[in-house]
Amino acid sequence: MNRLEGKTAVVTGGGSGIGFAAAKRFADEGAFVFVFGRRQDALDATLAKLGGNARAVRGSVTEMADLDRLFDAVKTERGGLDILLANAGTADVAALGEITPEQFDRTFAINVKGLLFTVQKGLPLMGEGGSIILTGSSTGVMGTPGFSVYSATKAAIRNFARSWSLDLRGTGIRVNVLSPGPTRTELAMEVMGDEAMDALGATTPIGRMGDPAETAAVAAFLASADSSFMTGSEVFVDGGLAQI
Repeated sequence: MNRLEGKTAVVTGGGSGIGFAAAKRFADEGAFVFVFGRRQDALDATLAKLGGNARAVRGSVTEMADLDRLFDAVKTERGGLDILLANAGTADVAALGEITPEQFDRTFAINVKGLLFTVQKGLPLMGEGGSIILTGSSTGVMGTPGFSVYSATKAAIRNFARSWSLDLRGTGIRVNVLSPGPTRTELAMEVMGDEAMDALGATTPIGRMGDPAETAAVAAFLASADSSFMTGSEVFVDGGLAQI
């Protein structure tokens, strides 16, 4: 299947987890993919797996100069942008009473401010038919102990999509939220650990954790013309966790 043949995509946080899986799926479906992330070793490993249909740019979504460098590379090398998956994010566990200003600032800086300016800086390169995909989370619509700050960032992202779909009225550019549930990624394992994640996966109606490739498949749908009548929407890939 080559639904994305000839398209240009940017994936932030693309060196691992859902970001890597989405970048691979985009490339497999014919897109040229710019992968953006902070760790050079992860970017090198990603490029080795994606082959010649990809380019890596190292940087952080919290640094405006890094984002400028990313989109300058896209403009110079490809001329424009068709797909933007704003996926970079972070998470910490801290219950009310234990949250620090540093944790709050860092989580909102990456998950909310970084995402906003990723989209805003990429937008001038996009035209009719463009697809912006924001990575949300099932936690954005659920109460989750120890995750109130992270959950609040994902709720903010959900409203970004609602508001931006109105801002983009008439441009032909769509914006939607892709919200995973418990998914076996490096970040999830680091933050919660295998045992806690497996227990959470077992609570879903499907009865297991998700694989990043399953979320990537839905990202490819949102990136393609198959979702051409969707904007301002949120699509859950959560095994039913937030649906019951």
